[in-house]
Amino acid sequence: MKFVKLQNEKIPPIALGTWSWGTGANGGDAVFGNFISETDLKPIFDAAMAAGFNLWDTAAVYGMNASENILGSFIKGREDVLISTKFTPRMAGDIDNAVEEHLNGSLNRLGVNHADIYWIHSPEDVQRWTPKLIPLMKSGKVKHAGVSNHNLDEIKLAASILAEEGLKISAVQNHYSLLYRSSEEAGIIDYCNENNIVFFSYMVLEQGALTDKYNPKNPLPSGTRRGDAFNPDVLAKIGSLMEVMREIGSKHHASTAQIATAWSIAKGTVPIIGVTKISHIEDVIKAAEVNLTAQEIFELEKAAKETGVEVKGAWEKPMH
Repeated sequence: MKFVKLQNEKIPPIALGTWSWGTGANGGDAVFGNFISETDLKPIFDAAMAAGFNLWDTAAVYGMNASENILGSFIKGREDVLISTKFTPRMAGDIDNAVEEHLNGSLNRLGVNHADIYWIHSPEDVQRWTPKLIPLMKSGKVKHAGVSNHNLDEIKLAASILAEEGLKISAVQNHYSLLYRSSEEAGIIDYCNENNIVFFSYMVLEQGALTDKYNPKNPLPSGTRRGDAFNPDVLAKIGSLMEVMREIGSKHHASTAQIATAWSIAKGTVPIIGVTKISHIEDVIKAAEVNLTAQEIFELEKAAKETGVEVKGAWEKPMH
């Protein structure tokens, strides 16, 4: 496995996402149409850890604590797990020390004494919330600071606030997939590369739409975020892209999900892949081994652009 450098430590080339773990507001049932129990998830956690994929991405807002509680129950007594969790500004209200309070809540649920990466989840009031990371970084409760869903100006502003205290942004996490390359077009990925910042891409598989498991006759679960975004009409439009992904996949003995993931690695990013089945861990292992050629990357991107499909999350604003 080729590791990635996050400042002075090594992380796996793929992070594992837990957005769909547990039910509740913003949880697996509401967003994905999943109802997955702790018992279902434990073997998946164990298989990932055994394969060396030990960076887990969660957030207090996922299922309103449910995701963190489940992950926390799995990591008890282990020292080999890397934790990435988030502070979501819209959950803060008027509490001035909300970042520290929320972090403490997350650490308690996870049963750990620090977050390896702690993210400001969205860019509401960068000047208000970014400075709140400084004492947490200095105390060691936050090893690396990250910003998520920020545009380039907001990333630079957050970086300048931390720089005044001799600290830095280590990571950026944005929606990035074959069908949504806004962060690349806005120069964010280039900025990250130039400044030794790791870019984490989420929704690389577009919540299942790029896995080839769904089509107009077998649509995504209706009444969910992903089912509405990738309705049968949209699935029909991406049929030509799926065809190209299958063709390239056959050359690498890889599925379309593995190709989409390998593409995001080839672009210099660390994809966050949601895992709810053992087969997802097998996908992650395989995707990390696939080396796409420049020509294959070109063909994938051309086919994606020709679909005319670009599905932005309701929480996202354009990156440029």
